[in-house]
Amino acid sequence: PILIIPYMWIGDFVRCHTVVKLLKQRSPTAAIDVLTTSTVAPLLDYMPGVRKGIVADLPRRRLAWKEHRALAQRLRAENYAQALVMPRTWKAALAPALAGIPRRTGFVGEARFGLINDLRYGERRLPRMVDRCAMLALPQGEAAPAAWPLPELKVSAPECANWRRRLGLAPDHRTVVVLAPGAVGPSKRWPAESYTELARRLAAEGHWIWVVGGPSEKELAADIANHADIRDLTGPDLRNAILALATADLAVSNDSGLLHVAAALGTAAI
Repeated sequence: PILIIPYMWIGDFVRCHTVVKLLKQRSPTAAIDVLTTSTVAPLLDYMPGVRKGIVADLPRRRLAWKEHRALAQRLRAENYAQALVMPRTWKAALAPALAGIPRRTGFVGEARFGLINDLRYGERRLPRMVDRCAMLALPQGEAAPAAWPLPELKVSAPECANWRRRLGLAPDHRTVVVLAPGAVGPSKRWPAESYTELARRLAAEGHWIWVVGGPSEKELAADIANHADIRDLTGPDLRNAILALATADLAVSNDSGLLHVAAALGTAAI
């Protein structure tokens, strides 16, 4: 089996599905697992080619030696042959090294000599995150292909239908537009009042508006939904956003993780 250790932000996590697809193209029978946090774990249920997720909510701002050792014990039991470590931090490489995974592939960074034993160079010469992540899945020295496989999320029609039924969102012939007003940092956010104005205008035209996002978008979503027949679907469960975006006819999003989710689902997005 192969373990992928991706970036744990939603959009970056989606991008790393390119690595899964690349590995499966080269070895269709490979068993591929992905380290994940509980927040982004729902994405794995919709990623073709992933055998399972290893959920570990490791603290970000401290060493957490005990937690890393516990994770290493779990990884050791899986008997992985290789770990692909996407982040350049030494903490990302610690548990795979403690687990004794024979081949630990990653770029040079943060003095990881020893923790990473299949060291790659030249990360900064690669222009995009997808290039940096996917190159780790190739044998050392092999040139990049002309194009990488695109990230992909697949949601079945029955699951979408059951989800709509459970939330009282039965189809009524209206076009569904999903708004995703959240983003990391103000520089990536469209002004809140713009989303409110857009929601009002689209609802007045007869479209059905759903607002998705995490708990931090709850107040904004409530303000948007206060002005028309608009559903607030924000909350801590990422699965709601995934299924809403899979069901939608169109998504309007900031530069955020949910924009990447919409793209991987094949939902038209602005």
